[in-house]
Amino acid sequence: MARTPVSPALTRSMQRYSLFSLLRHGLSHHRHWQQAWRKPKLRPHYDVIIIGAGGHGLATAHYLALNHGITNVAVLERGWLGGGNIARNTVTIRSNYLRDESIPFYVKSVSLFESLTKELNINLMYSKRTMVDVVQTSSKMRDLRRRMLNMANHGSSYEPISIEELRRRIPSLTGGGPDARLPIVGAMVHTDAAVCRHDAVAWGFARSADHMGVELHENTPVQALLRGDDGRIAGVRTPFGVIQAPTVAVVVSGHTTTLTETVGLRLPVKTINLSAFVSEPIKPVIDVIVNCPDVGVYLSQSDRGELIIGGANDPGQSFRRDIKQHVFEDAVAAMLDLFPTFGRLKLMRQWGGTLDIAHDASPIVSGTSIPGLYVSAGWWGGFKAVPAGGYTLAHLIATGEPHPLIRPFSLDRFRHLDYVLESGTTTAR
Repeated sequence: MARTPVSPALTRSMQRYSLFSLLRHGLSHHRHWQQAWRKPKLRPHYDVIIIGAGGHGLATAHYLALNHGITNVAVLERGWLGGGNIARNTVTIRSNYLRDESIPFYVKSVSLFESLTKELNINLMYSKRTMVDVVQTSSKMRDLRRRMLNMANHGSSYEPISIEELRRRIPSLTGGGPDARLPIVGAMVHTDAAVCRHDAVAWGFARSADHMGVELHENTPVQALLRGDDGRIAGVRTPFGVIQAPTVAVVVSGHTTTLTETVGLRLPVKTINLSAFVSEPIKPVIDVIVNCPDVGVYLSQSDRGELIIGGANDPGQSFRRDIKQHVFEDAVAAMLDLFPTFGRLKLMRQWGGTLDIAHDASPIVSGTSIPGLYVSAGWWGGFKAVPAGGYTLAHLIATGEPHPLIRPFSLDRFRHLDYVLESGTTTAR
């Protein structure tokens, strides 16, 4: 795509974060830190508009500038930067998927996460934790062994361990014995799994994109997409007027169809709520990510000692962001079957996020039937995909051709019935 030069006044050098800078600014009581990103005035025209300043939108802006030199970009966010699903997740990073189309994409994302702290010069508190899948049925064990064999073809780690080794690694896992309703029959270990601070991911990408000349506009909701007389995308309408751009990317998670339907584009996705909750802080008891796929609950422990717990999605379509009582009770009951001692814990808070889920439970990173309009949607647990999602969408926008990693995730697969039916994610009920 054509690139409009950005005025040098719109770019700036990025202040480096380091122990030295922390000590130096401490002498001035931290009054002279550079603002992390600017608050520029909205202009009437850009080369690219990215709707959504969450993880995927900000990563796309970062890689557009870094890899393709496209900096005349506006990222429009209806609320505050990083306040959507990037702040509403359980911070798990993994690549233990089943399909040949999925595994290389998530392997790439994990590898990008590993170098992201250095690349963005911000402490993401990245911690390689390992994920342990606790298996309670023979059918699930068969499924996970199949996944293990395919993951080995793509360089992703996944291996079985015995019940004795499982209990050694997770001493607090005292339930699931031989007399339990669903006794533990084994476990699988994914050593590449990790966690990191989700808000720092958003801040790091925002800070980097800003210093390369990208404009970030908070509290700027997009009311509608606009098409020109030739049918191409022409820009967006906001409360502050029309903003023109020949290229628009919708990266909003949970509200994709709200925008695409303003130009008559219908997508094969439905919106659901996925919720999670955290306990009061306790001393360290779990140093891995625990996933129990047979009963639908997963948990890990944060650096502050809180247990971060998630379960199944709401059973029906919804734009709600709070938790349904029966969904919450099902997740807690499943957890207590395996960790009965956690029954004494108090819960501190809960949250929910709206997700756009495609019919085959795989993401959509694609151009559309409207020239110049791109979508990134259908992310179930999209946090782990943030770097690779932005990396590949930026490539698609800049070159007009899908990156090989996302070629299977285009909208064309629904037209040709080339579904990527992925059991490596949690499929909607």
